Amino acid sequence: MSTFNDKVFVITGGSSGIGKALTETALAQGAKVAVCGRDVKKLQAVFGGANDNLLCFKADVSIEEDCQYFIEAALQKWGRIDVLINNAGISMRALFEEADLKVIKELMDINFWGTVYCSKYALPAIKRSKGVIAGVSSIAGYRGLPCRTGYSASKFAMQGFMESLRTELLHTGVHVMWVCPGFIASNIRNVARGADGSAQKETPLDESKLMSPEECAGIIIKGIENRKRTIVMTGQGKLTVLINKLFPSLADNMVFKHFLKEPDSPLVGYK
Repeated sequence: MSTFNDKVFVITGGSSGIGKALTETALAQGAKVAVCGRDVKKLQAVFGGANDNLLCFKADVSIEEDCQYFIEAALQKWGRIDVLINNAGISMRALFEEADLKVIKELMDINFWGTVYCSKYALPAIKRSKGVIAGVSSIAGYRGLPCRTGYSASKFAMQGFMESLRTELLHTGVHVMWVCPGFIASNIRNVARGADGSAQKETPLDESKLMSPEECAGIIIKGIENRKRTIVMTGQGKLTVLINKLFPSLADNMVFKHFLKEPDSPLVGYK
């Protein structure tokens, strides 16, 4: 029997990519899952017909009330929450100099405040179950990435929030953790914001060479089961974190050169 049989998961941003894979993986392990997205019809289409173990809920995590109602809906249906996975997020690709400030605000509202709101309203239930609060972060939460200023800021903020929360809850039985996937074959780059806030609608990466959302979700679920402190998934990610810690000036140059090589890199003008 799975560790998560009859446990209640709450997952944000489940319409595609990692969130969709997390939902499917948790369900396959016998969990009950409440999943949210801004388009509930899309959620329902993604996960098929009626399922007593699944709750699809319309919520925009940048709106506090939506997060509150989402958590309350999960509690009303099942009476408990064992795992909260703050997965919802968007990215960006634009020079800070050229980016409309509304882009930075939108990323903070979704990536950071969405995590804060859901964690706030789920915490009493998770304390009762001695459960887990997890956040899907990024290497950008350890190392600022050029042309991703808002994204990096939001992930740094998420990780700082979760580290503080973990320390507060150290003796309560609640486990707080974050995971940092590398580049994943998902929809996040297709909807990443450009300088004017519109979706870029194309990815600069070869998605066929990236880790699949299903593999990523499996690592996350296993990490939650084992109550890992943090997970940095790829060798490239681990090396980046290490070099940035030990040789920050070297990391500056390496990261700049890496992102300069992207197709149509905004950094070309700064070369």
